[in-house]
Amino acid sequence: MHLPSYKEAKKREKKPYQTKDYQLEESLNKYHNKTYCLKTYGCQMNEHDSENIKAMLEEMGFKEEEDYEKADLILLNTCSIRENAHNKAFGMLGRVKHLKEQRKDLIVGLCGCMAQEEGVVAEIREKYKWLNFVFGTHNLYDLPTVLEKAITEERQAIEVYSTDLDIIENTPVVRDKTYKAYVNIIYGCNKFCTYCIVPYTRGSERSRKKEDILKEIDNLIEKGYQEVTLLGQNVNAYGKDLYENYGLGELLEDIANKKIPRIRFVTSHPWDFTDRMIEVIGKYENIMPSVHLPVQSGSSSILKKMGRRYSKESYLELFDKLKKVRPNIAISTDIIVGFPGESEEDFQDTLDLVEYCKYDNAFTFIYSPRENTPAAKLKDDVLLEEKEKRLYRLNEIVNKYFKDNNEKLVGKIENVLVEGTSPKKKEMYFGYTETNKLVNFTGKDIKVGTIIPVKITDAKTWSLDGEYNDK
Repeated sequence: MHLPSYKEAKKREKKPYQTKDYQLEESLNKYHNKTYCLKTYGCQMNEHDSENIKAMLEEMGFKEEEDYEKADLILLNTCSIRENAHNKAFGMLGRVKHLKEQRKDLIVGLCGCMAQEEGVVAEIREKYKWLNFVFGTHNLYDLPTVLEKAITEERQAIEVYSTDLDIIENTPVVRDKTYKAYVNIIYGCNKFCTYCIVPYTRGSERSRKKEDILKEIDNLIEKGYQEVTLLGQNVNAYGKDLYENYGLGELLEDIANKKIPRIRFVTSHPWDFTDRMIEVIGKYENIMPSVHLPVQSGSSSILKKMGRRYSKESYLELFDKLKKVRPNIAISTDIIVGFPGESEEDFQDTLDLVEYCKYDNAFTFIYSPRENTPAAKLKDDVLLEEKEKRLYRLNEIVNKYFKDNNEKLVGKIENVLVEGTSPKKKEMYFGYTETNKLVNFTGKDIKVGTIIPVKITDAKTWSLDGEYNDK
């Protein structure tokens, strides 16, 4: 048994990380008559982790079952970024508990970021002794071994490492789509923003070798994929731990030269956004004009308390550089309201920044303390009622600009990657523009996974309407 430790998770040791290949031996096809149900919470990294988890389970012989009440194995891949994600996972465990009481042979597991939290695992050991197994983010590839141990030894198996392990290549993957794919390029985060638990749950920054990334991209291109999204808790830090003169800018350029139609990347920390990256984004049309650039606050004093390492002024300078090289670029962001010590003046600074940036999308949140983070020790002196009022005021402004930006596209032809059809209307499709805007459009005999021209006919706050432009 290995239990998580925040003290160990906080350490950042400069050490070389070995790269090893995934191997599955004894458990191959052993559970061919069993089914699994996987519930995923959180970000794109969690979604991609679940693609790996599905593949590992299916190599073991399991078949997917969407109805968790019918499955032989239920696994929750969890998120710890905000309190709401915690509550959803524990709420699901509450429902599963009643099912477990009726079916003693049901196997239930929990993995992901919540598994890396000391408090969560302590609560599981005390109140959820019926849970069969737990494993963390650092040993995702170890799922078959942990599951086998839980089944054969008939006791709770908890295998959560707080320090980083090797980088495992060639882990099997069952991708959710056949035309767009996630590609991990870096794991972990070294920023330690005072409100954020991710550096504790995902570990230190560890870049994959460029050769392994480019090989994966080549494989996706051979299979006909139209879009790749490069993933990392902080993609902009790519290469710092491996190379002297090779970072995300160089990697983006190498991938762009492979001529895959669409390239995206998330999530960016403004601190690590280099001029070289901006140059490459401006140079290649297949790098999509869509960047997620979390600001968190428009107040320089609050940014300092958050440990964000940039000021309002330096953020806006970066924003302007991106707009200059790609005038049509759509920039989205994250904003937290009600951080400890946030005054009305601080909040007004955030509103002023939003008025300047006119974001195409924004994920807005009320601050919620996360266990063991420095911010959790600060006096939470903004009343909940005031936080809610500020969130409402903020959302009124960001929603206005969402709609304004969308209205500018009415009458224009946009290239749309087709993602599916409406279950109710066979001639209604949906897909995303180069600037990552959702479009619902009409057309006939259109193939999912193709990029087609769509004329925008109407704009809503959260989406666009259009018609296939087959002329």
